[in-house]
Amino acid sequence: MKSILIKDTTREEREQIIRSSLDCGGGCENCSSCWLGGGNPMDIYQDYIDGKREIREINQSYMEEYRQDRQIKG
Repeated sequence: MKSILIKDTTREEREQIIRSSLDCGGGCENCSSCWLGGGNPMDIYQDYIDGKREIREINQSYMEEYRQDRQIKG
């Protein structure tokens, strides 16, 4: 498997990684079911696509913000 780190990918590859990894097939418009209602995956991972933050960093920030006091294992 090829690395998905920013340093090893192009912007186009990162966009495709997000599309293929997180697309449920139902489309994102008017959907709020992703990740506990967090919104469109393309918006959530825009910093990764733009080469600003790794997926790992975004996932960590997301869970800290949206997990709140829920009993969700991390």
